[in-house]
Amino acid sequence: MRLLAEFAYLQILDILTTVAFLMQGVGEANPLIRWALGQGNPIYALVAVKVLGLALAALCIYRSRDRLLRRVNILFACLIVYNMIVILVTSPAIRG
Repeated sequence: MRLLAEFAYLQILDILTTVAFLMQGVGEANPLIRWALGQGNPIYALVAVKVLGLALAALCIYRSRDRLLRRVNILFACLIVYNMIVILVTSPAIRG
């Protein structure tokens, strides 16, 4: 269950960094998320995609694919670190 909780936490952080990007006028790079954002309310779209991801993560746990979920968590952790660096570097307060 710890892996699933980590996945959920990382998904929340991904939503927050995506919203920060969108507020800065940066486009979404992921084609699935970009499509979902075009379907209506961006927050609902992001949450819907993340709920689908959470269901897939739960399926990994159910099917004893812990190693796969661990790798996905590492990937998302790296993605979030990258997102945070980009947000900080492109922030008007940092650029002065």
